[in-house]
Amino acid sequence: MLRPGFFTENLFDDWMDDFEKEFRGIDRKLYGKRAGREMLTDVREHEDHYQVEVDLPGFKKENIQLELKDGYLTITAAKGLDQDTKNTQGKIVRQERYAGTLQRSFYVGEQITPEEIKAKFEDGVLTLEVPKKDQEALPHKTTIMIE
Repeated sequence: MLRPGFFTENLFDDWMDDFEKEFRGIDRKLYGKRAGREMLTDVREHEDHYQVEVDLPGFKKENIQLELKDGYLTITAAKGLDQDTKNTQGKIVRQERYAGTLQRSFYVGEQITPEEIKAKFEDGVLTLEVPKKDQEALPHKTTIMIE
């Protein structure tokens, strides 16, 4: 039996689109229902640094930007499609690829400088080496009794 398309779609996904874009930096139009699984990241701890590997398939090196501000390392990847008005390869019947931006931030500490972070992009994987630095010790906890 054939049913209209809205019976097969998850309406909750549409409601979450704005939340994902606003708070996680993920534009669901770029990856559709798989948006929550994009920009997958592995972080490994080594003796003197952290190794961060971020999956960015389909992106080019020039479409990726790294920024370090107030102790947060932000990775931004933007993707666009060629908008040729003349299509010599045939009429598009279905298009699942979109233009958009993904963004993710990690707190690395305020002692790190951009020059200390090493970045490499190869085969759709962004690899970062972030040095470990001693953080300032937090003050000891002191309990104050309430009368």
